Amino acid sequence: MEVILREDIQGLGYKNDTVDVKPGYGRNFLIPRGMAIIASDSNKKMISENIRQAAHKAEKAKKDAEEIAKKIGELTLEIKTKAGESGKIFGAITPIQVAEALTAQGHEVDRK
Repeated sequence: MEVILREDIQGLGYKNDTVDVKPGYGRNFLIPRGMAIIASDSNKKMISENIRQAAHKAEKAKKDAEEIAKKIGELTLEIKTKAGESGKIFGAITPIQVAEALTAQGHEVDRK
């Protein structure tokens, strides 16, 4: 019996993989629990379309992130902190301090 996995299953495959399983395992365990669907032609087309759309969204998100990284890469931030006589700072510059410095320069930062 051929099924399409809807989630990762250890020892069987990953999400959206088409695998062959014994009919009893597929009918009595995987399908009733929502872990898999029968690999019909329409389901295969649906899964391939979902994969294509997910890849498109990931590509768009990557492109947006690269644009933001390019803008931030050109910035120079000046964060004041205490330092010793040798120029070595006490403690560390935290992500919160960097986010505040970016916000002060007019850039929106989501700290999640």
